[in-house]
Amino acid sequence: MKGPYYSGRERRQYTRIDSVLPVQFKLVDIRNGQYASGWLQGFTNNIGKGGICLQVNTIDPVLSAQIRERKVKLYIELELPFYRRPIVTHAHTAWMKRISTDTEKYLIGLSYESIGFPGYAHLMRYVRAKKIFVPTVAAILLFLAVGFLGNIYFNLKLSANNKKLVEQLVLVNQQSAAAGQRIIQIQDEKARLSSQIATLQARIERAEEERLKVSEMAKSNEYKAGREIEKLNALIARLNQEMARLKDRFTASKTEADKANEALLMLDEKKAALQKANLAKMYEWLSLHQNPRTGLVMSFEGDKDLADWAFVYDQSLAAQAYVYFGDFQKAKKLLEFFASRAKRIDGLFINAYYASDGSSAEYTVHSGPNIWLGIALLQYTQKTKDSSFVGLAEEIAQRIIALQNEDKDKGIRGGPSVRWYSTEHNLDAYAFFTVLAQVTGKEEYRLAADNVLRWLTQHTYDKMDIPVLRGKGDATIATDTYAWSIAAIGPERLLALGMNPDKIIEFAEEHCVKEVSFTRPGGTAVKVKGFDFAPQRHLARGGVVSTEWTAQMIVTLKIMAAFHQKKGETVLAKEYLRKADVYTGGLLSMSISSPSPSGQGEGCLPYASSDFVDTGHGWMTPKGSSTGSIAGTAYALFAYYGYNPLSLEE
Repeated sequence: MKGPYYSGRERRQYTRIDSVLPVQFKLVDIRNGQYASGWLQGFTNNIGKGGICLQVNTIDPVLSAQIRERKVKLYIELELPFYRRPIVTHAHTAWMKRISTDTEKYLIGLSYESIGFPGYAHLMRYVRAKKIFVPTVAAILLFLAVGFLGNIYFNLKLSANNKKLVEQLVLVNQQSAAAGQRIIQIQDEKARLSSQIATLQARIERAEEERLKVSEMAKSNEYKAGREIEKLNALIARLNQEMARLKDRFTASKTEADKANEALLMLDEKKAALQKANLAKMYEWLSLHQNPRTGLVMSFEGDKDLADWAFVYDQSLAAQAYVYFGDFQKAKKLLEFFASRAKRIDGLFINAYYASDGSSAEYTVHSGPNIWLGIALLQYTQKTKDSSFVGLAEEIAQRIIALQNEDKDKGIRGGPSVRWYSTEHNLDAYAFFTVLAQVTGKEEYRLAADNVLRWLTQHTYDKMDIPVLRGKGDATIATDTYAWSIAAIGPERLLALGMNPDKIIEFAEEHCVKEVSFTRPGGTAVKVKGFDFAPQRHLARGGVVSTEWTAQMIVTLKIMAAFHQKKGETVLAKEYLRKADVYTGGLLSMSISSPSPSGQGEGCLPYASSDFVDTGHGWMTPKGSSTGSIAGTAYALFAYYGYNPLSLEE
């Protein structure tokens, strides 16, 4: 090999004749003969007796590396005009050249391994005819034009189908929620009727007892009770009529309940399928938006003021999503940016970079994003058994421990240049140090985790008033600290500390759950129920549902369900799962279609139900009613699949 492609001598082995034809091909692993890719598209640059030159306009860097390193051969189907079957052949790489610095565009020289004689004869006749007859060139150009228009049509159709999938999910979620609410109403009606029937039955029994008493008195004392008995008979008859009416209504309610339950079951089956399909599309959206040069992922798609910004916290979530779905190469490329290219200040990473070139988007350094990056490095290490990033995780840990040692109580400040202490950052640090101790087996990280936990207990957990403070000396309620207390520390450990995790959930639901009207990009409004960034009473803006923080709470509800199921408390476990399902429905009702051409209309989630409003914690939600959020979308995937990023447990 010479540089990125093979030698000129190998490229000149065959006399070639220019010819442009569409080609589809698959990569075949040379070692085992298995396909190493799906169908890929390209065009012949020229064709010769011994091989072809193939132009590929876009290809995954991992696949291009396999071709360049000759780990694969190509199974090719080449379509010829006026020939009813494609020409089929296997070919080996002779040389490869990258022809664009901005995209994965290559010329690949191939030599035939095997090609059937009839197909080969047709191919060579076609090449000679093209060389001789100019009209054939026009036909090929027309063929390519039709292919180009077909590609546009395909993309438009794909985008339309993706948008339709999102709309179907939103509609079914709303129908399911309405059906569930109707069942609750029917159940309430049945309970009310049952109570009325019981009350009426008691009245009938008392009236019958009174009638019997009057009849006995009339027998023994020659008491004239005819008129009184007549009145009691009339009362009993009227009460029995009312009883019959109530029982008819109760039977009708029971029938209606059965039908409603059956309808809800059908809707839930449809909803489950649509949720799974849409979440698969959400992951595709997340995957498509990784920059091929830097590995970074733009945090917000749609807000022009934040265009190309890649916040480090969001990169941690994206990397963990790639790891969870087994896209280890994508995760590795993202993490390699931080290992080799990213600017640091005093050993810590800045909060945000530009996704396109990796340059600094801001120069603020906070503890939390660095800790989350460390968590992503360790999740990658745990799942892949590739320890190449452990050193970087330990570098981050040592800088955070240095901050911890500056505080007499061993708390971790928000960053090297700030004085405030955040519960969120310390919860992150507890999880990070705990996981790092598990991965490395080093006691110093376990000690650092214990110190963080002691600080949290002393400064941010208030058992008498607000269960979880936002920070040291800060009684503001922040919803994520409630979710992350359980996700990072765990229900069992919280109980040992004297904190009741059920009460933490109860407090968060009582103070932070909101039902809001979310206006979809098309203008229609849907009702969604989820978690606000902070209690509404603290803010003038009214209720807002955060997709990310709602998803965090869903993860926590599933943790609590597993906790109670393990204790044999099945009813309580089911109630937590029911709540998780309700919030998941609300969350996915906020699904929008990707606003960019590259997103092809695939589903994603906005950051919140309202754009550009105060979160109550020092920042505004992004601008734009169609702004896709990496954090909201990634955490929705975590919520659906029950993945806790703050723990190594599966």
